[in-house]
Order: sequence, then structure tokens, then C-alpha cells
Amino acid sequence: MSAKTVLITGASRGIGKAIALKFAKEGYNLVITCREQETELNKTKAELESLGVNCLTYLGDMGSYEVVQELFAAARNQFGTIDVLINNAGISHIGLFTDMNFKDWNEILNTNLTSVFNCCHLAIPGMIAVQKGKIINISSVWGITGASCEVAYSATKGGINAFTKALAKELAPSNIQVNAIACGAIDTQMNQFLEKDEMDALIESIPANRLGKTAEVAELVFQLASGNDYLNGQVIPLDGAWI
Repeated sequence: MSAKTVLITGASRGIGKAIALKFAKEGYNLVITCREQETELNKTKAELESLGVNCLTYLGDMGSYEVVQELFAAARNQFGTIDVLINNAGISHIGLFTDMNFKDWNEILNTNLTSVFNCCHLAIPGMIAVQKGKIINISSVWGITGASCEVAYSATKGGINAFTKALAKELAPSNIQVNAIACGAIDTQMNQFLEKDEMDALIESIPANRLGKTAEVAELVFQLASGNDYLNGQVIPLDGAWI
């Protein structure tokens, strides 16, 4: 039986890279993307290929429909059907809402939410054709509760959560499952701006008394991608009982 193919956006580092490594260890073909970090993306590709799998890299903005069209054309040319889509690409923006300008708003909206539309819109026809597929969206607990000084980020993640629930209802008759993981504080470069006392206070506020690990996100993603087909339309918090 030929290997399945997973497409992961934002996979040069952090959560996306951890997810890619997990799927590589399970023998999947991989398509990985990032917007700008070409050197890191190529390093990740080499690491994945050292595990004996095939990997296609693509550098581009997933918020552009034309770019995503090119990505899917290249992926299908090399691997055929995309079996699993993982929408992980995302950026944060921290600051007062009143200080935010339209350019920043539009950038985070395109990167975090429009990218999910673009990738799903191009992946779904192939999944419907074979009557199976998995879509997993990487979201945030701030999409559930909202975060002060992260209004735009919270809005995009809340949009992903609602998008996930609605799309799952449309695609369930075609045996396609759509779920989201609402991550809490995960140990990635996105949190490295915090001073030590700020990080200590953050960890103290989490009942698990630590940050989450990228490998833990990857394990849950793989469970959703390979597991129970009746689990559908869910936004699953992964936050150490934080929120």
C-alpha cells in the first residue's frame, strides 16, 4: 500500500516541525511550507528525509490563494491526493487594539484565518472524490476565551474554531473529519519575548505547572489524523487545565 500524504503549513520550526517529525516517523509523505524561513525549512526537510520519507517543501504566503494553488499543484504532481491537511501557519500580534493599524490587522487575518480557507478550499475536492480525509486546524485557547492585548489574534483563532465546527457538519457525509486543537502556552519561539519573571508567572498560573511541549501537540494531531472517524467538529483544548 502506498504511503499517505500530509500537508503541513508553517512547518519550518516549532509546533509545525514537531508535527512533521511525528508523521515522518509514521511513514507519511510530507509537504511542508513556511513563508520566509527558507534555510530552516530546508533543514527540516533534511531531518525528515533522514527518516526515510519523501518531502516536498514550498516557500510562500498561505494567505495568498494563488500561492496556495501553486502549492497544491506541486503537491498533487508529486504525491497525488492529500490525505491529511494540517493548518498550522500563524503569527501573533501583542499590543493594545487602539494602537493596531489596518495593515497589521490584515496581515494577521490573512496569515491565520484566510490561509485556512485557502488550504481547505483546495484540499477538499480531492478528499470528497475519494470519500475520506482529515483536516486539523491548530488554534488557541484565546480563540475560546479571548486575550487582552491580543484582540486580533484571538479573533482569528475564534474564527478558526467556528470554521472548524461548521465545515465538519458539511463534510461529515463525505467521511471527512475536521477538528481543531486549541493550544495553551506551548514552549515555542512565540513565547521567547517574555522576561524570566513573566515566564515564571505564566507557568505558575498553569495548573500543570509547565508549558506544553511541541511533541505533545504533535501526538494529539496524529491521534486525530489516524484515529476515531466519529470524532468530528471538535475544538479540543490542550492547555494543562489552564483555561
